[in-house]
Amino acid sequence: MISGSLETAETLKAILSTIDEGIHVVDANGMTIFYNTIAASLDGLTPDEVHNYHVLDAFPSLTKETSTLLKVIQTGKPIYDQHQSYTNRKGIKIDTVNSTLPLWLDGELIGAVEVAKDISKIRNLSHQLLDLQARMKSTKKNAAKHTFASYNFSDILTNDHEFVQLKEHCLKASKTSSPIMIYGETGTGKEMFVQAIHNASTRKVNPFVVQNCAAIPGPLLEGILFGTTKGSFTGAVDRAGVFELADGGTLFLDEINSMPIDLQAKLLRVVQEGEVQRIGSAASRKVDVRIISALNEEPETCIAKGMLRQDLFYRLNVVFLELPPLRMRKSDILFLTEHFINELNASFHKNIKGLSVETEQVLTGYEWPGNIRELKHAIEHCMNFAENDRLIEVHLLPKHVLRSHKSLLQHTPPEHVTVPPLRKAIGEYEQQIIQMALKQTSGNIQQAAKILQVPRQTLQYKIKQK
Repeated sequence: MISGSLETAETLKAILSTIDEGIHVVDANGMTIFYNTIAASLDGLTPDEVHNYHVLDAFPSLTKETSTLLKVIQTGKPIYDQHQSYTNRKGIKIDTVNSTLPLWLDGELIGAVEVAKDISKIRNLSHQLLDLQARMKSTKKNAAKHTFASYNFSDILTNDHEFVQLKEHCLKASKTSSPIMIYGETGTGKEMFVQAIHNASTRKVNPFVVQNCAAIPGPLLEGILFGTTKGSFTGAVDRAGVFELADGGTLFLDEINSMPIDLQAKLLRVVQEGEVQRIGSAASRKVDVRIISALNEEPETCIAKGMLRQDLFYRLNVVFLELPPLRMRKSDILFLTEHFINELNASFHKNIKGLSVETEQVLTGYEWPGNIRELKHAIEHCMNFAENDRLIEVHLLPKHVLRSHKSLLQHTPPEHVTVPPLRKAIGEYEQQIIQMALKQTSGNIQQAAKILQVPRQTLQYKIKQK
């Protein structure tokens, strides 16, 4: 029995040693019983310098009040996602996000475990970007050159009638300061639209600042959004956040549904009051910022999953724009392909003539889950191998596109099956879809038209044609 327990303990220790995060375990008295090499490297120590030592002996700069491990032992309550910034024994500045949890056995508190994730590189890159944007903002005469918004509406290419209308709506919305929310799958061109809106607005000479809410841990993201005050936490300095940097201009919050819910509450307050308060400061600063936010999931789904606060959604969803996926813009597939070939011919110093008929059929039949970005990469893949002065043949397409095409062919009806006239088949299928939408909306034509992504007048006409 003892042998089995020892084997289990050694196995657990081996597993914990392989995890790519710092792990520090103490018993109920604060003595270290496990300290892995990742934690040691963060602290500039060796495991032997901490193992079997009391927390305060191994880290003399800590106290009973500042040590999260000792605090959790004392209270029995976990501490989640606490940002810590400190200089280790080698003089290296370290930023971590720590979660500290109590360890219970048969109702008795036997210790605590702390998991530390190193975010130093992310912090350094984020701060470098913030400092760069701050320097650019301070140079007023060059502000227009350094907004980081390079796309205009003329850069958004389409041959699709409804997409042309969407561009026109965006152009109208760009003339106001109303918040805009954009929903679109990955690769549909959300940031191109956001940049175009900024460049068509009266704010175009002022800053354009982008912040991806999914790329940075919550505790660090708060400081990046609202700024920090020296002394607000260990290692903190006076630094403006993106709201201050975007003052007078546009702030693009990408993947806002990835922002922690508690941080969304603080964002809501800034949006409502038009004031930002740096972490650790009692003073508020007025900011004039147009917020454009983006989602990669439908807003209703995000709210239902608890990923997006409903009250924040109502505040930011004044103007709502939905970018259709490429599979809903079939006419754009070959139109954009021609543009990409011409563009890549120039950069690759080639003269590819276009696509073979079979290649065109494969491209227009593929679903393009990665949308325009995937299409561009697929064409670039082909251009690397295509012979000069020739067409792009089907065998040059990426393997996953060809596999999808072959799978589609396998499900094609056999030749002896009677095939109905195309117009009749399309009409019957269209009526089925319309009836499904009307059933889902209890007969509400306006809501059904929104689901089907067609004008209400068009839907009414099609219902009468039944």
